[in-house]
Amino acid sequence: MNDVRFDIASLHAAYQSGLGIAEVIDAVLARITAAADPGIFIHLATRAELLSQAEALGQFDPVAKPLWGIPFAVKDNIDVADMPTTAACAEYAYTPDKDATVVAKLKAAGAFVVGKTNLDQFATGLVGVRTPWPIPRNAIDPKLVPGGSSSGSAVATARGIVSFALGTDTAGSGRIPAGLNNIVGLKPTVGALSTTGVVPACRTLDCVSVFALTIDDAYAVFSVAAAHDAADPYSRAIAVQPLATRPPVLTIGIPAKADLKFFGDASMQAGFEASLAALETLGARLVEIPFGDFYATADLLYEGAWVAERYAAIRDFFEAHEAALHPVTRKIIGGARNLSAADAFRGFYALQAYKARLAPVIASVDLFCLPTAPTHYSVDAVLADPIVTNSRLGTYTNFVNLLDMCGIAVPTGTRDDGLPMSVTLLAAAGRDGLVAAVARDLHAASGLTLGATGWRQSGAQAVDASAEDGMIELVVVGAHLSGMPLNGQLKEAGARFCRSARTTPSYKLYELAGQTPPKPGLVRVGPGGAAIEIEVWRLGADAFGRFVAAIPPPLGIGTIELDDGTSAKGFLAETAGLAAATDISAYGGWRSYIARTNEIQRRLESVPSN
Repeated sequence: MNDVRFDIASLHAAYQSGLGIAEVIDAVLARITAAADPGIFIHLATRAELLSQAEALGQFDPVAKPLWGIPFAVKDNIDVADMPTTAACAEYAYTPDKDATVVAKLKAAGAFVVGKTNLDQFATGLVGVRTPWPIPRNAIDPKLVPGGSSSGSAVATARGIVSFALGTDTAGSGRIPAGLNNIVGLKPTVGALSTTGVVPACRTLDCVSVFALTIDDAYAVFSVAAAHDAADPYSRAIAVQPLATRPPVLTIGIPAKADLKFFGDASMQAGFEASLAALETLGARLVEIPFGDFYATADLLYEGAWVAERYAAIRDFFEAHEAALHPVTRKIIGGARNLSAADAFRGFYALQAYKARLAPVIASVDLFCLPTAPTHYSVDAVLADPIVTNSRLGTYTNFVNLLDMCGIAVPTGTRDDGLPMSVTLLAAAGRDGLVAAVARDLHAASGLTLGATGWRQSGAQAVDASAEDGMIELVVVGAHLSGMPLNGQLKEAGARFCRSARTTPSYKLYELAGQTPPKPGLVRVGPGGAAIEIEVWRLGADAFGRFVAAIPPPLGIGTIELDDGTSAKGFLAETAGLAAATDISAYGGWRSYIARTNEIQRRLESVPSN
């Protein structure tokens, strides 16, 4: 049964059909073995311990226990009774005799703990490499960092080892690893999930976060775990609304173009633009917002008050065992020794000023949409420059808890280089349900498979496009893509965005000569071809006929095979029109090619003339 899907709906359906929980436990253990990644877990339950947890659940009853038989992992700065808590520092280890409040709630709902996951030591970092244990391997590309600090939790989820995992999020640790591993990362309103039994990083800002393969699963876990906890002075009674339908009219704030930062990563920029186009297709109105004050707020997190707060959390241990800390962690936290109470108060005053200035900005829109991360980094790049790379990864995350916002990192596409694209939707505190509703539709529209599992979205997670009788799918590859010059023709014809995808590796893409605006031509070549990024749109039969009739040569309509096993009608080029065309297949898609040529043009224009 190692092929059973671990999203909650699929697993419960399998239990209902007779699957035994022992078989699920064996599948978990088999997947851990198959992953061959000693960096994911710091502590694993034995098979006997897992069976003991399962036996305590009683008979399958998803009504009384909505998470019955669902395997999950816990970041190793969150207490699980009778499992060591290390915070990725062996000398700090202790074995608690009770669960953290959130873990206890999830167990009571029927979930069982597989083990404790690796992290950036003391939850200090966004990279996932600041650990004395082996570095967890990014589930999509092992050369890249997995993201942190909740690295092991994200990788375990992305690989389908568990249905969901708990992380923590102070500066982005529940969002960055999600974005880098093609999964969902839910960062709730600060205080919505109890932090009793959590090793603090910044006690005033810490959140327990949820990693899952789907929005529905992440929100289901959040709904079970959210409750006021009298034992946690920072706990808040947040009303958890059912995951509802996305409102038909939304205003979404996005960073002003001049304020966007991708640090030279044209593929991430192109992916973000495509994500915004998908939001517009879902009916959102996008409003550009100056982002300077948000970035200035983010800078506060590793200055003064909040560095001192990290030091305060482990001061006694730090002073007694300083040599036990990872060198980078030691440098960051130890920097607080040079700070004074006056420095802390200066930080508090600065934050309050930014909050006052930004409150009306945050209230002026329903949501914000930002890139989850501005770029991807290799492990080697981060080890060579640990501070700068980590800081850049936090570009769009560091200010969120300081400004009391909630958010979800959601996969939205695959870049031309095969790496995941993710955006984060943010809103004011308490609007977790709205963020989740929009994220669910955005994820569904992407058509992405889940994490690194290859499982397709299904059931409640899939766009309800299949119910649109008479609609025909159309594959577009160039000037009709979202955000491109001719995309308006599709919208005028009543077309609706369905998903982003790739062709099978049996096509070539050419830039056609003499076209205004510039257009590519897709040609099927069989062996020796490339997988090309495309979009699938849907439109009515009459509109489809009129649209196709207006296509000029050398373009026409044919059947295009996609790498998800489906096929659809789409734009193809006649070979007779390729005489003066340029093969651009190596770019993986038209959007990436345009981004690259624009970048070259900008560089040429910046060269001083003699």
